Amino acid sequence: MVLPDKIQAMVARKDLLHTTVVLAMSADGKISDRGRSPARFGSAADQAHLEAQVALADVVLFGAGTLQAYGTTMSVRERALKQGRQERGQSSQPVQMVCSLSGELDASAKFFDQPVPRWLLTSQAGATRWQRTNHFEQVLIAPQLGNGGIDWPQIWRDLDNQNINRLAVLGGGQLTAALFEAELVDELWLTICPLVLGGERSPTPADGQGFLAAQAPQLKLSLVKQLGEELLIHYKVLARARRDGSEA
Repeated sequence: MVLPDKIQAMVARKDLLHTTVVLAMSADGKISDRGRSPARFGSAADQAHLEAQVALADVVLFGAGTLQAYGTTMSVRERALKQGRQERGQSSQPVQMVCSLSGELDASAKFFDQPVPRWLLTSQAGATRWQRTNHFEQVLIAPQLGNGGIDWPQIWRDLDNQNINRLAVLGGGQLTAALFEAELVDELWLTICPLVLGGERSPTPADGQGFLAAQAPQLKLSLVKQLGEELLIHYKVLARARRDGSEA
C-alpha cells in the first residue's frame, strides 16, 4: 500500500541513526544577526563543546547558508578527540555533508581545502554542477515528496544502510526545522550566549513555518551547565508516543 506523502514523511524513526543538533544562540534565541553573519559569539568553551560533539559523529550535516557564512566547517583537531575516534573504530574525521538542492556552492571556499571527507546532498539538477569535479567523495540525490519537500526519513534510512550511526546537525534554522518536523532529532545541545541580537529576519534554531503548540516537538531537560557567562543546555527529544501520553 502506498501511503500519502505526508504520512510517509512521518514514519516511525525507531532504529534510525542517532541525530544530535548542536547550536549556539543569543539570549533572545537567534543563531545569527539580521545580516546572517557567522555566529562567532560563542566562547572558547562553547567551541570546545562543539568540537567534542562533532568528534562523536560519523557525519556532520549543515546547510548551504551555514557554509556560505563560515566558508569552512568544524573538523576534529584535538588530539584526545582524535584518539577517541580511533578507539571507537571511527575514521579520523567525520564526513562533512552540506545540503544544497540547487548545488550552488562556492568552489573556492576554504571548506574544499580542509582535510575532511566531503559529501553533497542535493537534487538531480544540483548534482550535475559537480559531476565532473573531485570536490565531493559522494553526491547524494535527495528523494523528494509529492509536495516538493525532502523525504528526510528515506535519507536517514539510506545513511543507515551505509553504516552511519551518529549524525550531528550544525544548522541552519531551516534544516533543523525540517528535521524536527520529520521527527528525526534525538537530542538538542544549545549554548545560550550573553548578547541580544533581535530582528525579525534574524534566524532562529528552527525556522520555517513553525509548529502549532499542540504539535510542537517536546523536550526533556537533561543538563544545564554554566560556562562563564554562557549556559550550556542539553535536551532529549521525546518520541511522539510519549508526547501524546501513549505507550512508547
